[in-house]
Amino acid sequence: MARVTVEDCIEKVENRFDLVLLASHRARMISSGQQITVDRDNDKNPVVALREIADGTLTPADLEEDFIHSLQKHVEVDEPESETVPALISAEPTVDSSGEMQFDRMTEEDLLRGLEGLVPPAETEDEGE
Repeated sequence: MARVTVEDCIEKVENRFDLVLLASHRARMISSGQQITVDRDNDKNPVVALREIADGTLTPADLEEDFIHSLQKHVEVDEPESETVPALISAEPTVDSSGEMQFDRMTEEDLLRGLEGLVPPAETEDEGE
């Protein structure tokens, strides 16, 4: 019975390896208590799974998707970030008398002072020993 069932399933799932994966996954699902869609006829779960695939009561695409979901440990969900990123410049641009927008400007010295605060201090001879 199972040999005929496998030959019938090859029409639905061309790759025999894929067929084994899908049928074994379906057999595990049946063992865990899911309802079967064909008569059992005193067959074991792997044969029932193959008969379900051969009869077309279950589509191979649905079985494959369910099999992939069963193997996933972490499902990434695309959700918008709830945090807002603070603006780099908190000051609003001002408009001068000519109608042009002016922004606060940083001098080169202010920039260098700010960068010096970010660089770790150089090691002294006492610390290197």
